[in-house]
Amino acid sequence: MKHVLEEIENKFEVFQVLNQDGEIVNKENVPDLSDDELKELMTRMVYTRVLDQRSIALNRQGRLGFYAPTAGQEASQIASHFALEKQDFILPGYRDVPQLIWHGLPLYQAFLFSKGHFHGNQMPEGVNALSPQIIIGAQYVQAAGVALGMKLRGKDAVAVTYTGDGGTSQGDFYEGINFAGAYNAPAIFFIQNNYFAISVPVEKQTAAKTLAQKAVAAGIEGYQVDGMDPLAVYAVTEHARKRAINGGGPTLIETLTYRYGPHTMAGDDPTRYRTKDLDSEWEKRDPLVRFRTYLENKNVWSEEQENEVIERAKEDIKEAIKKADAYPKQKVTELIENMYENLPYNLEEQLKEYRERESN
Repeated sequence: MKHVLEEIENKFEVFQVLNQDGEIVNKENVPDLSDDELKELMTRMVYTRVLDQRSIALNRQGRLGFYAPTAGQEASQIASHFALEKQDFILPGYRDVPQLIWHGLPLYQAFLFSKGHFHGNQMPEGVNALSPQIIIGAQYVQAAGVALGMKLRGKDAVAVTYTGDGGTSQGDFYEGINFAGAYNAPAIFFIQNNYFAISVPVEKQTAAKTLAQKAVAAGIEGYQVDGMDPLAVYAVTEHARKRAINGGGPTLIETLTYRYGPHTMAGDDPTRYRTKDLDSEWEKRDPLVRFRTYLENKNVWSEEQENEVIERAKEDIKEAIKKADAYPKQKVTELIENMYENLPYNLEEQLKEYRERESN
């Protein structure tokens, strides 16, 4: 059995298209993206990095609440989303707000989500997504259900969900991929392996050599991808989506990535469990630097273009946080009314009490 296990594990090689130096190392699998599409992908990645930097600053100023940094994971998040279509349904984790924004969630609502306002969880008409899941791994079960619903309705779309390496230790992770596999549901499950979950190294989460190999037990396809390589992430996602809508079933994709900041801004200190040498090693693999080098060598990107994106992002963020700050504050009565269609008697009593308080 040890021989069988080793044989399976060795088949999960890291898929890469663009190496650390921005050079194509896998010509056969370079995705068919035009220069304009490549520039748009880079634009979104740069914009997302600025959004992360500003969100951290706003959190420290007390203008945002819960926030999970995203710097370092732009290729994993944005390139995977870039391969999706508007009709696809996204079920994000709490670090996956950027995908929601590029899927159509207004920026000010993303800020309201961070502030804990219920309107931040209300997706606008035509935005196929749930609000970010706080319960670790729960989105995997939900994604399996959404995907099955799409299949039964004959939808030309997929359900896509994300979790981190720590999420694979949850029962919901296994239940989700197993259910989707059993029903051949059109789902794409992402594991964004940044190696430390909240603070526990991935090797203490599992004895498995890769997280991608967990697909084998569920009877579905699995891939391990260089999550700092946007072209590789896009290519695998595109492949998984085509398979799913053509009846090929779900796919599990492990992206090897790294978060440069803390797990969240709620007091986590990554220096307690990560070394400076490790941080420096991963900074050399920065997805923005890698992709920038590639595009500049193709003469489709410049410092001037990047600065324009940075300034636009800063202006958009400035306007969005101003709108979020000025938004009507959430009332207790609204919280109660939004919880149930038909209130139980005890909440009826509380609703009446708080209506009287608010009217005064």
